[in-house]
Amino acid sequence: QAQLIQSGGGLVQAGGSLRLSCTDSDGSLSNSAMGWFRQAPGKEREFVATCNWSGGDPHVANSVKDRFTISRDRARNTVYLQMNSLEPEDTAIYYCAGRRFPSSSGRAYDYDYWGQGTQVTVSS
Repeated sequence: QAQLIQSGGGLVQAGGSLRLSCTDSDGSLSNSAMGWFRQAPGKEREFVATCNWSGGDPHVANSVKDRFTISRDRARNTVYLQMNSLEPEDTAIYYCAGRRFPSSSGRAYDYDYWGQGTQVTVSS
């Protein structure tokens, strides 16, 4: 059973940056697409970013376009979400996810494995 371990996150002022990391503990998802989702209080979980098994074919949500970047270090079994120019509206719990297929997807139901979530709070 794949296990995704997240790190990063925290409290930052508006305009600041954070980087989230998500490590696949045993490398079993090395040929799998990965994604990032977030859930704000009282809202549904929403797509943030995804990439395919090699880190290619990246897609980000329109709400974070030009501010967030997804990347992947296969040697470290780790996927990153670089978040720049953060806004208070970005405040949420962020989850990484992995799916059993190599192609990227923006749909939460396509993912089979989920990290524990990490809180990101952006103050105004």
